[in-house]
Amino acid sequence: MDGENTPGSARLELEREATFGGVGVMVDRDIHCVDVSNPAERQDEIDDQLWAAATELGFFQVTGHDIPLADIDRAFALAEQFFGLDDEVKARRTMPQGANAGWESKTQKRPSTGTLDQKESYQITRTRMDQHDLWPTSDELAGFVDFMIDFEQANWRLAMRLLASFVRKLGFDDDFFTTRHDPASAEYQSTLRLLHYFPLRADELGEGVWRAGAHTDYDCLTLLHQRPGQRGLQLCPGAEAVRDRDPNAPLGWTDVEPTEGVVTCNIGDMLMRWSDDQLPSTLHRVMPPPGDSGARYSIAFFAQANRNAVIQGPAGVHAPITAHDFLQQRIQANFVK
Repeated sequence: MDGENTPGSARLELEREATFGGVGVMVDRDIHCVDVSNPAERQDEIDDQLWAAATELGFFQVTGHDIPLADIDRAFALAEQFFGLDDEVKARRTMPQGANAGWESKTQKRPSTGTLDQKESYQITRTRMDQHDLWPTSDELAGFVDFMIDFEQANWRLAMRLLASFVRKLGFDDDFFTTRHDPASAEYQSTLRLLHYFPLRADELGEGVWRAGAHTDYDCLTLLHQRPGQRGLQLCPGAEAVRDRDPNAPLGWTDVEPTEGVVTCNIGDMLMRWSDDQLPSTLHRVMPPPGDSGARYSIAFFAQANRNAVIQGPAGVHAPITAHDFLQQRIQANFVK
């Protein structure tokens, strides 16, 4: 490994990310929505549309994805039930140090804001749930475990379909990403994350109050389910370009509207590195709406390569690094110790 993976480079990255705060300005942009249905007859067309969407903004939405709306609704209902449990019950499933699984509340501090995100989350990383006793019991939430395991796998299958489109553009082997996100491996670390952003009163709003501060994801690909009417997600493309901008210049943000049954996707830092920067990892945040706001729920699937997978693009633009080391660097930068 060369100097690109040293603690000094990690500190530089945090210094850059710290310039991504501030309210910024709103900008209208077209977020591509790609119909991925009927791949047997349309695969080349789908590949072209996904590549164009991903290289342009790093964010896109998909329909025709084969995750039933009834399952998405059921996942949200169970998520609300979990977050409705007493804090002392949820605390029994507190995220262990370094596990990237379990429950946390107001512990994530983004370098872009320096303040705690106003949310709680429950992360399901299948290889670590039993090891750390992180599942709720059937008495606490009947049917939760079996359903969430199935829902996690449905999202994994969709993520692998989308990543396979990028494989064909990057020139890797057909099963390149599938074998490196293998659920049967003890090294598996993809994560389903249930998110609950707390209600906020108008008098609680002010500088430094964010539902989720500006950040990029550190996985390969994120799939996000949103609830209609629960707005707040915003994107700012060109994360790499803004690193060299005037730090006093405002960033331009675009709303990502929640639509029933539509899955919102974004490229993460892992895939950006794996693609030799052809696929940009895009800044995004969750803003509280003005005035009093109710709760916001969302569900994200993070396709994170297996711990022992080595991340290096076809042209070797960046030094090789294992997915475990890459992920741990990012987690340590974003969670309160």
